[in-house]
Amino acid sequence: MAHPAQLGFQDAASPVMEELLHFHDHALMIVFLISTLVLYIIVAMVTTKLTNMFILDSQEIEIIWTILPAIILILIALPSLRILYLMDEINNPHLTVKAIGHQWYWSYEYTDYQEIAFDSYMVPTQDLSPGQFRLLEVDHRMVLPTEAPIRVLVTAEDVLHSWAVPALGVKMDAVPGRLNQTAFIASRPGVFYGQCSEICGANHSFMPIVVEAVPLKHFQDWSTLMLEDASL
Repeated sequence: MAHPAQLGFQDAASPVMEELLHFHDHALMIVFLISTLVLYIIVAMVTTKLTNMFILDSQEIEIIWTILPAIILILIALPSLRILYLMDEINNPHLTVKAIGHQWYWSYEYTDYQEIAFDSYMVPTQDLSPGQFRLLEVDHRMVLPTEAPIRVLVTAEDVLHSWAVPALGVKMDAVPGRLNQTAFIASRPGVFYGQCSEICGANHSFMPIVVEAVPLKHFQDWSTLMLEDASL
């Protein structure tokens, strides 16, 4: 969960998000080293009284500032491509959920169960209970089991939306007439918040996403209760 004046990312709740955090630190360290080197060269060139009559025509310097950036780009590109392929991998999901974006709420269908489907609306400020977050809480959370591969099929019914949960490292566009898919594994129990990340109209800011990751036994109890309610 994000907090006021937070500078970094949210704590990772999935293996992919952990990889993204490590890559962020890796890239940031490279940027820091480059900035330090450039700043040192600028200060040295401005403050020194010495001159080099061959500095404007040096083959060695030309080779260095051509090869060095290429090596740096490779050091950034290789882990980036690895994470890109990891994010696209969907191996034998244990559960599939279809998320449908509407103006301005989300609906969820658990495709492995015939009768589990519900709409998820933001809870108005005046109806919030103590401890709930304004503009982030919903009346029906998306409940999922922990430590299980989850596939989410994302689409929209009217305009463009985007289903995003930062702590899980997930962001997928919801396009009308198109079915996109993404996958993740919730590595620990918890409640993870997200919001629509594509401007979709007047109430774009009022369609939050709440994923509640629970142990498998609790998920089985919840799904049984939902099926019983649907059969009434």
